Amino acid sequence: MTDDKTLGVYDEKAGDYARLMDHDTIAPTALNKFLSALPERGTVLDLGCGPGSWARYMVKAGFRVDAIDASAGMVEKASAIEGLNVWQADFSDIQDVAKYDGIWANFSLLHARRAEMPAHLARLKTALRSDGRLHLGLKEGTGEARDSLGRFYTYYTVAEIRDLLARIGLSVSDLRTGADKGLDGTVAAWFTLTAHG
Repeated sequence: MTDDKTLGVYDEKAGDYARLMDHDTIAPTALNKFLSALPERGTVLDLGCGPGSWARYMVKAGFRVDAIDASAGMVEKASAIEGLNVWQADFSDIQDVAKYDGIWANFSLLHARRAEMPAHLARLKTALRSDGRLHLGLKEGTGEARDSLGRFYTYYTVAEIRDLLARIGLSVSDLRTGADKGLDGTVAAWFTLTAHG
């Protein structure tokens, strides 16, 4: 994510976002299912970790966790988590090869431009081990827009993401859909899925 306006919102509202994550009832179910498919004490990347809510959970569950976020405010929050390896980075900074058993990209890649998504997904596949799993959470819809806080979003259909993943040799499972109120106070449709070889 390189959109300065979006980063500014997250820097300013890191505390508010952390409190919102504390009341998230959707991600824990998806995260538990995701982690259950990974090897014990496996290596996970939390891509766009925010304040580290889910990274903390993964560390406590015994996983070795790297966490990145492009927002300095979010990285500062996540850095307080004991046992978490966290640093400030953009999606395009991922250059690892076969390092991760799992990559948790929970509503982070939706801030990337549509034209950039194929390259981001290809880098993530390269960073995964051959039997690795990629969790994606995205907002459902079409087009690109900013919310009332000024954050940039790209909206996707499930069919569009399935196609992008198929092009790099990944299949989809564990598809879930819903709608929830976000940081801007509006209810938006979303979907999550797991991609694997």
